[in-house]
Formats: sequence, C-alpha cells, structure tokens
Amino acid sequence: MISVLSDFKSAFFIGIAGTGMSAIAQWLAGTGKAVSGSDRYFLPGTFNDTREKLEALGIRCFLQNGEGISSATDLVVVSTAVEDTVAEVQKAKQLNIPIIRRSELLALIAASKKTVAIGGTSGKSTTCAMLFDILQYAGMEPGIISGAGLVRIMKEGRIGNAKAGSGEWLVIEADESDGSIVQYKPEVGVLLNVDKDHKEMDALMDIFQEFRNNTQRLFVVNQAQTGARQLSRNTAQDFSTDPSFPAGYQASGFSQQGLAVSFNINGIEFTLNTVGKHNMENALAATAVASQLGVDLRVCAEALKTYEGIYRRHQVLGNKKGVWLIDDYAHNPVKCAVSIEACQDIAPKVIAWFQPHGYGPTRFLRHDFVTEIGRVLRPGDEIWMSEIFYAGGTAVKDISAGDLIRDLKAMDKPAFFVEDRNDFLETVRPHFTSDCVLLLMGARDPSLEDFAKQVWEQL
Repeated sequence: MISVLSDFKSAFFIGIAGTGMSAIAQWLAGTGKAVSGSDRYFLPGTFNDTREKLEALGIRCFLQNGEGISSATDLVVVSTAVEDTVAEVQKAKQLNIPIIRRSELLALIAASKKTVAIGGTSGKSTTCAMLFDILQYAGMEPGIISGAGLVRIMKEGRIGNAKAGSGEWLVIEADESDGSIVQYKPEVGVLLNVDKDHKEMDALMDIFQEFRNNTQRLFVVNQAQTGARQLSRNTAQDFSTDPSFPAGYQASGFSQQGLAVSFNINGIEFTLNTVGKHNMENALAATAVASQLGVDLRVCAEALKTYEGIYRRHQVLGNKKGVWLIDDYAHNPVKCAVSIEACQDIAPKVIAWFQPHGYGPTRFLRHDFVTEIGRVLRPGDEIWMSEIFYAGGTAVKDISAGDLIRDLKAMDKPAFFVEDRNDFLETVRPHFTSDCVLLLMGARDPSLEDFAKQVWEQL
C-alpha cells in the first residue's frame, strides 16, 4: 500500500515517454528517487529525444518488454492508456509490486507540498508556466509538473515539463479529461474556464465543483468566463448574480502589436511576448495567485516581460516570403477558434490547418468544431483539415475530417480537405499571400512537431 512518497524508493513508469508520465518521473528523480521506465517508442537503434533527456537525468530507460522491472522495483506507475494485459503489468503483479495510476501518484506528490493546482478546459499549461516564471523570478524556487515543456526549462537541455524546485510551492496542471482533477486537495485551486471538451457541460461542471470543494485555502476563478464564473465560492454575492461585484484582480486595456500583447492589471502595465487575448486572461490568473502568495504586482509584471512561452503553444517557427508559420496545440473547438483569432492581428489573412485527433472526440465535438471555427473566420481567412489522427485501438471510423469541412462549406466558409497531410503544403501554396499566417493546429500525435519542421523547411 502506497500512501505517502516515503513508502517507495524505486519507481518504474510504463509509458514513460508520455508527457504526463515523463513530468512526474523527472520530478521524482529531482527529489532523489530512483526512477526508470519503458515506452513503445524506445525502439532499438532508433534515436529518441525524450529517452536521451530522461537518461541525462539518471532515469534508466528500457524497451517495453518487462526487462526493466526487477525485485528492486517497489512501485510501478501506469497511465489510463496502459491496460492490465500489458506484459509489464503482468510481471509487476507476479512480483507483487504495487501498481498505481499516474494521477494517484500526482495526488501524493501534491499532498507532500504546498500546491497550486490549475484547472480548466483551456490554458492550463500556459498559466502553469507563467506562474512558475513569476515565482522563480521572485526567488521562491517553485517546482512544476506541467502538460507541456516550458521553453525556459527546455533551454537547459530538459524536456521542460517538470522541475523539482527547492522551495515550498509546487505548481501542477490538473486534468479534467480523465476526472483525475478530483483527486487533488491543493492549497490553491485555479479555474480558468469550462467549455465542452471530452465531456458534456453538466459532467464538467460536476467535476470542477468537486475540485473547488477540495481546494483547501484559496480558489481563484476567471469571472470573465461564463462556465467558470458559476463556480465562484462567493455564493452570497458574486459576479454571476451581481455584475457590479468586482473581481479582486482585473485586466484591461488589451492591445496586440504583432507578436506581443500589452494590458493593465489593477493599474500596473504588463507586456508579454505572445499573442491573443486569452493569454491576458492566463497572465491575470497567474498574477492573481502570485500576488496572493506575497509577490508584488510590479514584480509579476517584470517577470512576465521575459516569459518565453511553452512548447507548441503559438510557437513561431519564423517568416518566409511574407508567410508566418505558427505551430499550436489547439485541439478542441474553443481552443481552435481562439488560436485562429490570436493570429488575426498578425496578418490580414490566416490560413489555418487542423488535424483532429480521435474518431470518438471528433464525432462528439463535430457541431462545436464547425460552429466555433466558422464563427471566427474572416472573409479572407481559410480553414484546411487533414484526416483524423488514429492512435490505434478499436475506434469506430465512421467520421472523417472531410465531414467537418463539408459542414463548413455548407455555411459558405472557405474550407478545404487534404486527406494526407503530406500533400497539404503543395496544395495550399497557391493560397499564400505576401503577408499571411500559416497556422498548424493539432494534438496527441507525437509526429506533429516533425510535421511543422518539415513544413518550415519546405515553405
């Protein structure tokens, strides 16, 4: 029975290359635990960047064949994607080694620190990164376990999604997609937004309400977002029932100049080297928390001036012949719409390409994708899609990205389908202007980074 971190010394992660798994593995290694793991992407004779970076931290990596699990292993960690039939799970059971889910281990880690858990259907990774940067700048040496790599940490030769930190505070990304967010009992909880994603709104509201109730000391809510506002703790008098009731921290005066934004928070000027009004809201949430932890607002503003962003969140690859190439992790309807909007201040034309992931999620969100993307497209903008990413399994393939494109065309939107993404660039090339943005969107597919690099090289 594993109930606290001191109950084990040597942890083995099945599927350690996954973002969520690698983050916890790195954090544990940073605290002195013996950590090892396996992954199906660790193929003999094939370079794997994640493996290289994990091994540089002293984390031993193995083929996913069971050889890494031994009698010295006293904990095996699995994600929800790892089934009981996997050989390594069977070996752990034969050796009577405790097996726990990734989310259970993260809950134990969160309980061991003063934890800020950041939740919401959009913006979690970015807000985690911003808060980490502020606390680090303020000398508080925080830890972080995030869903995406921070450019600042990646420059140290790391994956970038985790750092142990020597201070008392830990910033974590709390995921609602698998319901694991309800396992955490953070000192500070943050709710950025609630939009349909993975689950229906009623189910999401129930999950986030439990998250609110589990928060120990301070619950920070984005009162500018309808779904989140309903879960304000001030039930007697709050913004949802009385619009004149002011939020404690307010952002105003938003302006975007190319690839930078500026705004005020409670009268203090902020500038960020990123795009989109949504990033003002993310910065506001991070600043509100940091201020409540004792960081002066001016220090928050100074810290965010040097914010370097996170991996595949409006990541600018560069400009060739007047075409800005931007790679983004957007994958749900609201995120895709916001991502397109954020690029519209950069150039008069945005050409957005999207690869949906999963047949079930695409089917579930079909109407929402069409509605949200169709809503934000300007007359000169375009939306392109390639076929749905299939990660394996028993999915029913009864929907295509082409169906979404047909729906958008029925709304008289400039929408185009290129089944094979390798044919996309040459097909779209005649649509480029001397001043436009080519925005690539998609998630879950580990080859999307290489695809973006390929597009950049051939642009």
